[in-house]
Amino acid sequence: MQKTLKKYFLIFTLPTLIAFCLAFVIPFILGVYLSFCKFTTVDNATFNGISNYINVFDSTSGFLAALGFTIKFVIVAIISINVLAFALALLLTKKIKGTNVFRTVFFMPNLIGGIVLGYTWQQMLNAILLQYEKTLISSPTYGYWGLILLMNWQMIGYMMIIYIAGLQNVPTDLLEAAKIDGATSIQTLFKVTIPMVMPSITICTFLTLSNSFKLYDQNLALTAGAPGHKTEMVALNIVNSFYGRTGFEGVGQAKALIFFVIVALVGLMQVVFTRKREVEQ
Repeated sequence: MQKTLKKYFLIFTLPTLIAFCLAFVIPFILGVYLSFCKFTTVDNATFNGISNYINVFDSTSGFLAALGFTIKFVIVAIISINVLAFALALLLTKKIKGTNVFRTVFFMPNLIGGIVLGYTWQQMLNAILLQYEKTLISSPTYGYWGLILLMNWQMIGYMMIIYIAGLQNVPTDLLEAAKIDGATSIQTLFKVTIPMVMPSITICTFLTLSNSFKLYDQNLALTAGAPGHKTEMVALNIVNSFYGRTGFEGVGQAKALIFFVIVALVGLMQVVFTRKREVEQ
């Protein structure tokens, strides 16, 4: 069987490999080259060295401000989403009626598109704020917390499902042993349950980290970076640079490459950090 699989391995993987190269590898390599060029289309690109990267960090670029706002958003989003999702997972793994219904209801927001969610929450939050003669774009603070609420509402249900799967795999004999030894529910949670669901924590933290960093459509729909680009996240800043400013296509491409490196490094460090804390069952 193994010999047969090895013999036909390339035949079955070749279509996927070709699609991956055409859709990701080749565009990525081309994007790296274009980040060192001045261009309006791929055909008229002219090499201009590192000037695009220098312009990325110019005060008029807005990249550093967008990156700072994004980092603040990511930190709060990761903590709030994972804590609330884990708490819901704990609750819904107890023997209570209607758990399947609750799981479905909490998961449903993840099925709605980001643009639709953004405009829906924009209308709801503005309706509340207008009672105080404010809107989401009256202050960066309102826009920031609006994005946090939206991201939590969309992702908590998805993370909850992953945590439920992890909690259901915790060996019951460990929980019973902890109970026999006189451990309190808090001690059992932090000394037994959480260490045993660290693989789920690794996955959920990575997903919330990457999705929060890459947030674009919700940011565009909810605030579009207003007021004065103060709620503009990095993904939106890159698109505005690439499509919104003539002659800045190369700068937008350089921003995209820098952003890719940042997200890749942060994601790698997070996975290494959390995996070291996983325990074997």
